Amino acid sequence: MSAPPTIAAPPVETPAAPTPTVGSHFRDYLAKVRGGDMGALPAVLGLIVLCGVFAALRPNFMTEGNFANLFTQGAAVTLIAMGLIFVLLLGEIDLSAGFASGVCAAVLAQLVTLHGYPWYVAAAAAIVTGMVIGFALGFLVAKIGIPSFVVTLAAFLAFQGVVLLLIKGGTNVSIRDEVLVAIANRNMPPWLGWALTLLGIAGYAAVQLLRHRNRTTRGLVSEPLAVVLIRIGALALLVGTAVYLLNLERSRNPLVSLRGVPIVVPVIVVLLVALTFVLHRTAYGRHIYAVGGNREAARRAGINVDRIRISVFVICSSMAAIGGIVAASRATSVDANTGGSKVLLYAVGAAVIGGTSLFGGKGRVVDAVLGGAVIAVIDNGMGLLSRSSGFTFVVTGLVLLLAASVDALSRRRAGVTGNR
Repeated sequence: MSAPPTIAAPPVETPAAPTPTVGSHFRDYLAKVRGGDMGALPAVLGLIVLCGVFAALRPNFMTEGNFANLFTQGAAVTLIAMGLIFVLLLGEIDLSAGFASGVCAAVLAQLVTLHGYPWYVAAAAAIVTGMVIGFALGFLVAKIGIPSFVVTLAAFLAFQGVVLLLIKGGTNVSIRDEVLVAIANRNMPPWLGWALTLLGIAGYAAVQLLRHRNRTTRGLVSEPLAVVLIRIGALALLVGTAVYLLNLERSRNPLVSLRGVPIVVPVIVVLLVALTFVLHRTAYGRHIYAVGGNREAARRAGINVDRIRISVFVICSSMAAIGGIVAASRATSVDANTGGSKVLLYAVGAAVIGGTSLFGGKGRVVDAVLGGAVIAVIDNGMGLLSRSSGFTFVVTGLVLLLAASVDALSRRRAGVTGNR
C-alpha cells in the first residue's frame, strides 16, 4: 500500500521589521540621550557656544584667514588624539604620545636636513620609529604587566632626553624640504578643493544609501530614508560652506594670493575615514571594543587580548609620528620643545572632550576631530583676546573637567537605566 502523499508546509515568512518614521527616530535619539548615551552632542554644543562667544567678543574670529588658521593650528594635536582614541578605548593611557611625536619629528629632521635623504624616506623612517615605540610600550604593558600609566610616564621622561640627544641639545634643526613644508603651510588650488569635496560627499552618500537599501531588503531595522537624506544634506552644507570660505582670498597683499583648503585638511580626512573604517567595519575594531568593554569576557570569547593591547599602542605612536611630521611642517623646524609643552595635554583633552570615555569601551575617531576643534577654538580665541597662556590653560582645563564630568554622569545614568 503506497504511502499517502506528503504535503509541503507553507513557507514561514519572516515578519518585516517595522518601518521607522522620522518622529520615532527622533524620539529614540532623545531616549538614548536621557539614558546616558550622549555621544558627541556635548562637544558639538560646546563648539557652537565657544564660536558664538569668541565671534561676539572679537569679530575678526570669524574672518576667512582666522578660519583657515584653526585647521592648521589644531592639526597636529588632532592627529595625535586620533591615535590616543585606540588606547583610551581599552581603558589605558599613553602619556608619552606628545614626546613620541617629538622623537619622530627629530628623526625626520635628522634624515631630511642633516643627512640629505628624500622627504618620503625621512617620513617613512619617522612613522616606523613611531611603530617601534608603540610596540615597545604595548609589550611592556601587555606582556610584562606594567600599568600603562607607569610605562608611558617613564617614556614621557625618557623621550625628552632622546629628543635632546637627536637634535644635539638646544639646537634648532630647520625643515627646508618643499613637500614637507607644504603639508601644514600650503593650500590646494580652489578647483581641487571643490573636486575632492564633491567626490567625498558623493562617496559618503553612496555608502549611506547602500547601507540603507541593504538593511531594508534584509528586513532589518533601519533609519528612515528622510533621516539619511538629511544627514547627507547637512554634511554637504557644512563641508561646502567650509570649502567656500577657505577658497576666498585671505591675503592682504594684492601681489600675493592666499586661497584654497590647507593641504593638511585632506590628510586628516583620509586618516579619519580609514581609522573609522577599521574601528566600525572590521573584526579587529570589534575586538577593540570587546576588550575595552570587558577584557575577561573577550579573552573567554577567543580574542587574543595581548595582541589587541599591543596593537593599539602601535597605532597610537604611529599617529603621534604623523602628528610630529605635521608639527615640524608647521614650524618648519624641530627643537627640544617639539611634542612637549601642552601637546600631550591638548591631545588627551581633545579625545575626552570629543566624547571618548576614560573608562574604556566608548569612543570614535571622530571624537578626536571634534575635541581638537574645541581645543583649537579655545587656543585661537584666547589669543585673539590677548589672554595669557595661564588663562588659556585654566579655561581649557575647566572644559576638560566638564567633559570628564559629563562622561562620568552619563555612565552613571546608563547604569541606572540599563543602557550600558
